[in-house]
Amino acid sequence: MEWKETSRLAMHWHTSPSNNKIVCTLCPRNCQTQVGQMGFCKVRGNVMGEFHTFNFGKSVTATQECIETEAVNHYMPGARILSLGNIGCMMACTYCQNWQTSQVKHLDNKNVFEYTPEQVIQMAKANNIDVISWTYNDPVVWHEFVLETSRLAKKEGITTLYKSALYIELEPLKELIEVMDIFSISLKSMNNDIYRKETKGKLQPVLDAIELINASDRHLEISQLVVTDLNDDGEDAYKTAKWMVEKLKPGVPLHLVAYHPSFKYKKPRTQLETLLKLRDIVMKEGIEYCYLGNVYADGVSNTRCKSCDNTLVERFGLSVTVPGINDDGNCKQCGAHTPIKFPLAGKPKTHNVPESFEAKQTYAYDWNAEVKSLHIMLQEPSAENILLKVSRMPGNQVQYIELNEGLERIILSKSHAEEQTIEISANSSTKIHYLPVLDRAHFPVLDETIGENSYA
Repeated sequence: MEWKETSRLAMHWHTSPSNNKIVCTLCPRNCQTQVGQMGFCKVRGNVMGEFHTFNFGKSVTATQECIETEAVNHYMPGARILSLGNIGCMMACTYCQNWQTSQVKHLDNKNVFEYTPEQVIQMAKANNIDVISWTYNDPVVWHEFVLETSRLAKKEGITTLYKSALYIELEPLKELIEVMDIFSISLKSMNNDIYRKETKGKLQPVLDAIELINASDRHLEISQLVVTDLNDDGEDAYKTAKWMVEKLKPGVPLHLVAYHPSFKYKKPRTQLETLLKLRDIVMKEGIEYCYLGNVYADGVSNTRCKSCDNTLVERFGLSVTVPGINDDGNCKQCGAHTPIKFPLAGKPKTHNVPESFEAKQTYAYDWNAEVKSLHIMLQEPSAENILLKVSRMPGNQVQYIELNEGLERIILSKSHAEEQTIEISANSSTKIHYLPVLDRAHFPVLDETIGENSYA
């Protein structure tokens, strides 16, 4: 069945008395549609005079990642998360990392999966995952499914995370604030012309929405993609820092994130030197915590104690340790309270080493300048629990990862500067796809599979 063959009544719309068209009030675009028309996002439309959502439960494959993937550094560092992303989007960024699923005209039905809210909760519980993240394309146009599932998550004690460009009206945002614990917001630029030209949106509604979250008690972090020859000259970083210092609570982290060429924008990848220069600019303007994203280098995303400069949290790419925080959440060296919420709650859960492991397939990948993360995806859902043996070389560091009940995809990343190769073995003959991840917001689809599996 094609994803658009089913729909259900949407929230946030009304009928215009002047022209009898339906006005969508979910995002600031406020699309007006006649019967049979879709809005800008192509997943919400007018069905016989009612406004429907066509993507309830329609998703890319649920993926196990870590919380740092979402530009969240001050909440449960290192925590495993269950990431879900929808199809369609309320924006159309020229440099979109996920254009094959965000822009519906490019969508291949093989990349669309379907979940119920109950299945999502059960998948998280079966895999001992404590955080559900709404992410990838953008969860705004998935509003009904996100709300319903997040309400169930709260009842089960599961943390909820909203990773978004936040092009949303304030009334639906208030509903999200009731059920979300964490907001990680991608502020594209402080230049409205860039918003209009490159994202087909507007700046001010995003700023208004961020301020509404800031006024709540929800955790907030801001990220900004630094795009070559677009917003990398320092002016945007300066304006962003100045606005954050004036409008947001002290200590809200800012993530400066490296871009890679994608979709319609093909300028070269952001250089580390550029990010370091911009970090200096924002720190001088009063940003207390600035982190560099999509960068695999030592020291660029560590959290340090403001009192004594002790390393509280050490990060390399998506690998995280918490060497400097005690059980009370204070700096081990000077005793000062740290900015990290639940600093030890995200400690990785270790898997017992099996008494025996029979590898039925093995795949090795050499990290390179472009690819330092992989999505490991099962060809099809497995009725059995699958055990992966992950070996990192040199050093032959080994870990075991179990995929349970419906979980079909996980991310694995380079863990330290000297690591050159990762080898993945599985105790199942179920075919596995290995997909290169070029950006931590990037959700690779099946036609991006690299190489063929080499079976042991």
